[in-house]
Amino acid sequence: MVADLLANYLLVGLVLGLLLTGVRLVIGPGVADRFVALDMMTVLAIAIAALTTLVTGRREFLDIGLGLAVTGFVATAALAVFLERKETDQ
Repeated sequence: MVADLLANYLLVGLVLGLLLTGVRLVIGPGVADRFVALDMMTVLAIAIAALTTLVTGRREFLDIGLGLAVTGFVATAALAVFLERKETDQ
């Protein structure tokens, strides 16, 4: 009972964080700021997948979280390479 209520509050907080981070993604002043917001959205989505796994007991959501983590890591590394090349060209 208490665990379900806590899980619901956590889910609401995570979704609220996703919405606020989405606003930051849209109005961010620079590319790096927008990418940090996208990376934060990935982390929040992983947390939602983990919380869903705890609530439902289905392990498939852990696979989704793992896929999101790998995709987020590769995207962050690719952006770092892109920004480094852009900086050396100028």
